[in-house]
Parts: sequence; C-alpha cells; structure tokens
Amino acid sequence: MSLEQTLRAVAGRLSLREPQAESLRRLAAALDAVPALRDHKARDASDLAAMVEALKGQFPNLSDFERDFPSLCFALATGVGKTRLMGAFISYLNAAYGYKHFFVLAPNLTIYDKLIRDFTPGTPKYVFKGIAEFSVAAPEVITGETYEQRGDLVSQAIDAPVQINIFNISKINTEVRGGRAPRIKRLSEYLGQSYFDYLASLPDLVLLMDESHRYRASAGVRALNELKPLLAMELTATPFTESGSGNKGPVPFKNVVMDYPLAQAIEDGFVKEPAVVTQQNFDAAAHSAEQLERIKLMDGVRVHEETKVHLLTYAQQKGASGEVKPVKPFMLVIARDTTHAAALSKLLSVELFDGRYAGKVIQVDSGTTSGAEGDEIVQRLLAVESYDEPTEIVIHVNMLKEGWDVTNLYTIVPLRAANARTLIEQSIGRGLRLPYGRKTGVEAVDRLNIIAHDKFQEVVDEAGRGDSPIRLKQLKLAPPDGAGTGLRSVAVTPTLHTMLGITAPVAPAAGTPYVAPPAATVLYTGEQAQVAAIAMDVINDMSRLANSPGVPGAPADAAAAGGVTAPTTASLTLPEVQAELVRRVQARVTPAQGQLLPPAGPSVEEIVKQTADLVAQHTIDIPRILVKPKGAVSSGYRVFSLDVSRMNFQPQDQQLVGRGLQTGKELLYGQSSFVAERRPEDYIVRELIGFDDIAYDQHGELLYELAAQAVAHFRSYLGDDEKLHNVLANQGRAIADNIHAQMTLHYFEDPGESEVVVSQGFTPLKPGAVTADGDVLPLHQAPPDKSRIATLVYGGFTKCAYSYQKFQSDTERVLAVILERDARKWLRPVAGQFNIYYRRGADQPEYVPDFVAATDGLNLLIETKKAADMQTDEVQAKARAAAAWCEHASAFAAANGSEGWKYLLIPHDAVTVSATLSALTATYWFRTG
Repeated sequence: MSLEQTLRAVAGRLSLREPQAESLRRLAAALDAVPALRDHKARDASDLAAMVEALKGQFPNLSDFERDFPSLCFALATGVGKTRLMGAFISYLNAAYGYKHFFVLAPNLTIYDKLIRDFTPGTPKYVFKGIAEFSVAAPEVITGETYEQRGDLVSQAIDAPVQINIFNISKINTEVRGGRAPRIKRLSEYLGQSYFDYLASLPDLVLLMDESHRYRASAGVRALNELKPLLAMELTATPFTESGSGNKGPVPFKNVVMDYPLAQAIEDGFVKEPAVVTQQNFDAAAHSAEQLERIKLMDGVRVHEETKVHLLTYAQQKGASGEVKPVKPFMLVIARDTTHAAALSKLLSVELFDGRYAGKVIQVDSGTTSGAEGDEIVQRLLAVESYDEPTEIVIHVNMLKEGWDVTNLYTIVPLRAANARTLIEQSIGRGLRLPYGRKTGVEAVDRLNIIAHDKFQEVVDEAGRGDSPIRLKQLKLAPPDGAGTGLRSVAVTPTLHTMLGITAPVAPAAGTPYVAPPAATVLYTGEQAQVAAIAMDVINDMSRLANSPGVPGAPADAAAAGGVTAPTTASLTLPEVQAELVRRVQARVTPAQGQLLPPAGPSVEEIVKQTADLVAQHTIDIPRILVKPKGAVSSGYRVFSLDVSRMNFQPQDQQLVGRGLQTGKELLYGQSSFVAERRPEDYIVRELIGFDDIAYDQHGELLYELAAQAVAHFRSYLGDDEKLHNVLANQGRAIADNIHAQMTLHYFEDPGESEVVVSQGFTPLKPGAVTADGDVLPLHQAPPDKSRIATLVYGGFTKCAYSYQKFQSDTERVLAVILERDARKWLRPVAGQFNIYYRRGADQPEYVPDFVAATDGLNLLIETKKAADMQTDEVQAKARAAAAWCEHASAFAAANGSEGWKYLLIPHDAVTVSATLSALTATYWFRTG
C-alpha cells in the first residue's frame, strides 16, 4: 500500500473530520518532503536548522522547532477533536513507517486521566475505533502508575507491536523537592536502567504533547530534550504563550504547520455558535450589584429552560427513527470565591424558583470536593452528561479546566469580575462541543449562551475587534414581564393512537383562547389498550409485502408469502384478513392480559376488529416504494462549456496572505515557488483527480477538455507562458475547486432498466413533537406577525391525522384550511414517511412534501412554493421525483383496488381561502411527461 493509500485508509477508517484529515495530510507531506524528519541518526543543531529551511516552503508560519528535536504544532480549535487526531497520527506512523514507540504527554491530572480512558479499548471515545490492525492486537498502554510494575505486565507492553506511554508532565519534571531525581529517572532493577533512559534509547520514539501551550516554559519540557525523540507533534487550541513581565501580549508559536482557529470551526459547523445574551433595553447602572446578579441568574435559568425544550423537541422529532438520543443541558455559574459559590448554591436551590432546583445544583470547588461527600460531588460532575443524572446547574469558582470535555453545557453565567477578552476566551471553551457531533440546523440546539447583561456592549465590541478570536452572536431577551406562556415541547400524536388509548391525550396549553372541537374519544384503557397496541403491531407486520419482480407493486400470492397480507387499509375490513389478525394477536396476548380484560367489556376479537376498522378510517395508504436498478448503473459528468467569467487570477511574485474581516481566518492565496508541469493543463488536472468523486480513467478526456478551456482563458489575457505557469501553479487548487463545482451541476446517473419494489402497502403514522411558543391557536386564526408563524402551533382539527401541526408559512396554514374543508383526511408528513429522493448535483437528498391528503377516489401529495421559485432547478427536480413516486404508487393502487396518486405543485398566490381543492388539483397537477 502506498503512503497516499495508507493516509486515505487511516482518515477513512477513523472518520476524520476535514481539519483532522488536513492535519494528517500535512504531517505526511512533511515526512515525505524531508527524509531527515524520519531519520534515526542523532541530530545536532545544524540538522534542525536544515530541516526547518526545507519545510518553510510548505509551511510559511514555521520558522523554528523551538526544541532540540523536530517538533510540529497542530493548532486546532477546541471541540474539533485533538485526541482523535493523536490516534490518527499514531495509526499512520505505525502503518506507513513501522514506528511502534509513542510517548503521550498531558499537562495536568484531568487530561492525563482522560487520555488513559481514550486510549483504552472498549471505552466510548476509543481513539483507534475503526483501525482493523489494532482491533486484532491493541496497542499496549503504559502509564505513570504502571511503568514501575515488574513481571509480565511491563514485559508484554515493551515487546508489544505498538507501545503507548501516557504520562503527566509532573512525572518527568526534574525540579523535585530535595534535589532528588524523579522516579522515572531512577534505576530499575528489572530493566537494568531507568525507565527514562529506556525511552531515550528508543530509535523511533515519537512524542505527542496535548495542550502544549500549558507547559512550554516548565522544567518538565527541558527534560523532554533529554528524551531525544525522533519527532514530536504538539496539539493545542491556543498556539501562543503569554509574554510575561513585559506585558506585550501573546507570543505565537514558531512551529505551527496547521492552524484551524475557532472562528473557522464555528463557520464549518464543528462547534456550537457562541452568543452573548442580555435583556432588551437593559440598563445595568439602574441596578445594584446584588440585583444585577439575581437578574443574570434568573435570565440564565430562563434561557436554560428554553434550551431544554428545544433539545427535547429535537430528540422527539428525530427519536422516532432512532437517529438521536435526548440531551439534558446544564448551566454553569462562575462564582468569585467559595463563599460566594455557597451563597449562590443556596439562592438557586432554596430561594429562587420556589425551590424547583433543589437537588439539581452542585457546588464544585476546594471546599466541596473533599471527603465522602466530595466524592459524590465529583461523581455527579463526571456524570453530568447522563440524561438521567439530575444536575442542571453547576457552580464553579474557576472555569472548569481543559480536559473536562462535555457536550451538554449550553448556558454560562459569569459572576466573577473579568475583562471582555477574558470573558470571551475563558467562558466559551468548555461549552463548545456539540452533543451530536455536527450542527443540527436548529439554532437553539447549536448555540452556547453567555449571560452578560453588565458587559454586553463591551463583549460585543471586543468580539468585533480585528484580533478577536471569535465573532459572537447577539441575543436579546424580552423582559420577564413581557414574556408569554414560554416555550414548551408539545407531543404530536396521531389521533388514532389517542382513540385506541396507546398514547395519552395531550390537552392544549392553559389559557387557550378558543374552544377546541371535542377531543377524540378514548375507546380503551389499561389491558384493552395493550391489546390494541399489539393489534397495531400485527397490522404493521401484515402490511409488509413479499414482492413479485416484474409486476408493479403487486403483492405475491398469499400462499407463497406464507400467510395473509394486507396490501391496503381497505383490506383490513375483509373477513379473512380480520380473522388472521385475531389469530396473530391472540398468539401474542399473554394469559394475564386476556384474563384482566373487564368481563363486561369487549373481547380480544372485538378490540382487534375495531382497531382494524379505525386504521382503515384514519390512515392514508402511503406505500413504501423502492426503485432498484436491474443492471449496472452508469454515471459521470456530461460535456459542458466552462464558465470562466470569474477566473481572473494574476501572477504573483511571493506568498500572499490575508485575514477575513468577518471570521478573522488567515487566508493563503498560493505559493511563491512551484514545480513546473510540462503541459499547462496538467496543473489543473492534477488537482481535479484529487476529488473523491472523479476517477481519472473514466473522466480523463473531460478533465483535459475543461482544463484546456481554462488555460485558453488565462492565456487570452496573460499572454506569455511564464505568467501562465505562475498563475496555474499558484492557483491550481482554487481553479480546480471552481471547475469541480461546475461539474457537479452536470452530473448524471442512468440506472438503465429498473424495477419497482413495494415492500409495504401502507405505513403507520409516526408520533413526533414540536416546540410551542404561546397558546395553541385555531386554524382559522391568522398569526398577528406572519414572519413568526414557524414558532406557533395550531390545533382543533377534525380531519387531520395528528392532534397538532406547525406551518412554515401562512400559505401553508391557508392550504390546511382548504384541506380541513374539502379533503377526507390530511397530514403534514415527517422525514422518512416517503422514500422520495431527488438529484442535486452528485447528491440525492430526501424530499418531504408539504402535505398529504385523501379525497374521494384520489390521494394527493401537495407542495406550495413562491411563484418566483416554481421553475428553479431544485423545485423542478423535487417535483419530478414526487410525480414519479405518484406514478409507481398509482400502479400499485390499481393492482390492489385502491385510490391513485397525483402530485400538486401550487404557487403561493393561488392558495386563497376561496380556492377549492378540486380546482387546485385540476390546475396544478404536475406530470412527468
């Protein structure tokens, strides 16, 4: 396997994020370009200087190793995954060069314990998860506690295929009280030398320094020079040290080869979006210090409670498909000292909020973490991510230190004096990690809130400075007196489930300003409801079909399928289907359930038959359809004319750098030196073939055609070849990115002959959840502010399959009014309800229509769009995919005596209360032909 293949294999198996993968690529490039980096011979200062000079061409920010051995710094923002990157470095160096000895250094006990956990197989964040070689023979880990052990333990670790030593910096610090050498440097009778000398004698010892900014000036770092490692990698989120007495500001590291700042991590969606929070029109000077503190705490809890609702709603929306687990957020309060912390603990637990947070507040400081009770506090802190652990507020005197990595910190209330820059940099670090790994697209789920009433403008101004590491969002709360009923998560359950007693009915919010229609009658409770739930499961099973290839959606013969099936809800009313339902339910009902049914109530048979009848009445037959290619699928990129209008690069004599005004991100625009290609087109093609979706063997001719068009364009205004080669060499990547983006617009995929498979005749309705802000509104009531309709919840339906619904626009609400009047039943589908996918470049996203409705003799998929957007490529691609789905669904319906399907694409200005569903259907039926 080549080095490039090894690099890709490691990045793929460990599922590295792009900043991690780029860091690995830069390490590989450095080792490949400078063989002396991987040379086992002893080095002197002249060797180091020569290596630095050789690397400067690739890494402009590198000017010195700053150590007596080669050391490269990888600066990655907090939350991007530095520990995982360590695992990638070790995996690559072992696979590519056979290195087997690694020394991982931690700056404190917290990070030390975390590293040991993460390098231990079977733990949740095991760094080598996905590396097949290490699953067979896991690396042996030697720690600061186990290196002195005698016998087989250390012997096996030393002789292991890969050995990882994990030490706290204090273990190798030479400045020990009394002048004695640290234990690691004392003679070991078992080894015949000290463990330190054993490590220093290894020819392939690779050093990895976590949070390296923490011990750059310590005595322990001086001892690292005596280890004489082959190579070192430093990992940190803050690649600078404080200047000390001169107070000249931070001093940047001189050995940075990868700089991925926090602002870029936020923009790329790897960490939460920090926001500074205050009240609207708030005057801090009008309040005493004590009043201000109480206000900040109360508003912090207010934001915390709203965040809980958003997280619960998100989990309930996604939880039906098992995609996500619920997250319990917590709030961090930063106190001045232990006395202040104790007072805050009492205030939050007893005096405020009617004691609602009693038992949910922990105080973490030197006064509370000692003794037996202190052990309990520490355990609660370590378990704060657990959804079942009760802690919702953590009070801490100092900011929780590096290494305490949690994903559910969402609100920070700083009550300790600090300037704006310190507040920004120290407050956000521990709360940046995302619970789901990447942003969800739900702002409240992706946001970290910092309550800063008294320093709001100061923080905003500081964040807007050119040298600020971050740009903060601003969030202004309405005063408490002006708040409504507040946010809450509302379960959206199918009306059918409520009638059968499977899901308890949910009453509208208190103070609902309208008289809702009578709630659905609950037919069954207790054991009867359990029987109905079993009947629903059996009905779901019987709706799954064994398909006959070549017959569009027709179920196989019942005998061949091994029993009676229910291809449509109408078939649930047939005597033979109901008899089979009763037989299967009785087989599942436990004797206890059957015996506990009320004597005067319905029997199991009667419950099953009524359940089947209700399913037929309240369900729209949405089949599960899959279109499978029969043979090979051909795909690729069509020939097209390249748009070169935006490519106007100019030759450059030296490295150009810049800094984004919005993000503060350092930008590199190309290198001053380059390796000349024989053909100008080769500069572009060599970059294009690096994209994963471009195979040179298949697309080589097109690549050179597009490259030739670009070269002709540059030659038209550059003139001579020297300038042309300069532009192509320095801007080859940017040119390739532009061409690749255009190629995706011309991607095609032809499955050739295909077959339609219907695996289920109808799909059960999924429960969900929505976030409600205020009272539930009646459908006929237009929102006072139409721009806020997405925050409102509507109810009181008579024909909707769900108890509550939300709308993204008032056009959707008006269409729902029409459906309530003209349709037999309707609903707003959720993700996964249909298998409809449309083409968007090389991607195939899922498409979920706005509405599903059933009329007499016809089923409808309905989408409303702005009139101006009706002809856009994406809207038309969705429409074609939905119309094709309707054709397949109609073929299945015709084969099974059910209603056909049509897809309606309706412009927003056609949706009026006076419009009828039949007229909209006749006018806006979208056909594929």
